Amino acid sequence: SYFANARSSELKELQEELNHLREDRKKEAVKQVIATMTCGKDVSGLFPHVVKCMETNSIELKKLVYLYIINYAKSKPDLTIMAINTFQKDAHESSSPLLRALAVRTMGCIRIEKITDYLCDHIKDSITDPDPYVRKTAALCVGKLFLTSARLVKDQGFIPMVQKMLEDGNAIVVANAVAALQEISNFTGKNYIRFNSSRLQKLLFALNECQEWGQIYILESLSKYSPEDAEESETIIERVVPRLAHANPGVVLAAVKVVVKMMDYITNPENIRKLTKKLAAPLITLLNGPPEIMYIALRNINFIVQKRAGIFDKVKVFFIRFQDPIYVKLEKLDILVKITDAKNM
Repeated sequence: SYFANARSSELKELQEELNHLREDRKKEAVKQVIATMTCGKDVSGLFPHVVKCMETNSIELKKLVYLYIINYAKSKPDLTIMAINTFQKDAHESSSPLLRALAVRTMGCIRIEKITDYLCDHIKDSITDPDPYVRKTAALCVGKLFLTSARLVKDQGFIPMVQKMLEDGNAIVVANAVAALQEISNFTGKNYIRFNSSRLQKLLFALNECQEWGQIYILESLSKYSPEDAEESETIIERVVPRLAHANPGVVLAAVKVVVKMMDYITNPENIRKLTKKLAAPLITLLNGPPEIMYIALRNINFIVQKRAGIFDKVKVFFIRFQDPIYVKLEKLDILVKITDAKNM
């Protein structure tokens, strides 16, 4: 038919451009292939021609080709093996940490077991790479690899390697190592984040240096930690409390979770009273956000008041407003029933 012929003609034109000698023409052709792929059209027939474009020094062109390979790797595993040599070469490119990290990231995204076997040595090298950007990418790669082949990750000893990365001198590497171990822990139901005094200090230091999503992962891991004594729990709280004023609600709620957990180990009633007051304000602030954020904050408040009933002096903040969605109204009512007494009525 007409449309089939037009489609065939379009692919042939792209194929010719992909095999062109000029790099700028190849780049434009790959961009067109990616755009067509994004629209949901099948361009897997161009796989061998796109893979040939990997033989370039252009980072931009490599990124595009890697994106294409990730998308079609599952449906074309035999052809994906053609790209392995280039991955291996890029993973050892000494002059460019960005290129090494790009190769490692792509390796982690190709979730085909018979291909990942080829990549283990390069991931090991990346974990100990002198550049922190490569190391942090390698940490996340191990987390993704575990979802593809848990056996391979365990056999190759990747988990102890990532655990050692918790003591890295770079905060972003530490945060990504925590994220990878958290992913593995959630998948297996077993906690792989092993704490000691040195790792605890590294995590607390990284908390001030890394990005907000890294902070959430670190705070989540701290919420599962049991301190040795009241002094250690107070030290952790002291480092976590500034996060209660963070702009990201996820960071605030993760920090609240840590503080509530650590309060169980504090014996001084006065310190508990002060901390309880500090928790109330950031939680109330979240109630001024969109309904979805408000609901999550209310769910957290609901759990907290079951443990620390006196955290909120005023019940007015939980009064139902006309514009509140039904799920927010029900949650507010539930909290009001729990916190209302003769003193605050």
